[in-house]
Amino acid sequence: MTQGLTEDELRFLHETFDLAREGSTAALAARVDAGVPVDLTNSAGDTLLVLAAYHGHPETVGALLQRGADHARINDKGQTALGAAVFRRSRPIVDLLLDAGADPALGRQSGIAVARFFDLPEMAALLADRGAGAS
Repeated sequence: MTQGLTEDELRFLHETFDLAREGSTAALAARVDAGVPVDLTNSAGDTLLVLAAYHGHPETVGALLQRGADHARINDKGQTALGAAVFRRSRPIVDLLLDAGADPALGRQSGIAVARFFDLPEMAALLADRGAGAS
């Protein structure tokens, strides 16, 4: 991915991932609207959606989903945005992702697997109740 990119272009891409981590929704949405791929991935396979979900930014997650972010993308560790949201116990983000059709069983570290491994009964119940039709 870095072949042929200038220092300024690399900095721009790193800043874009930082916007997702920070929950800078307006700035990130403007970049996506201007042509940055909504499913841009970093060297670990993390999408902007995975980073926004992991760092607990429901508004940013919603904006990315509205722009077509693929909630089914799996990073290099087998994690999805839903698994990240379950790990962080973020009900608002879990709800957004389930509403968008995210599959609680998708990925090696799926939402279901994360809820079981980290003994998160409230998340497991939410996935069972809300995710019944997602698979």
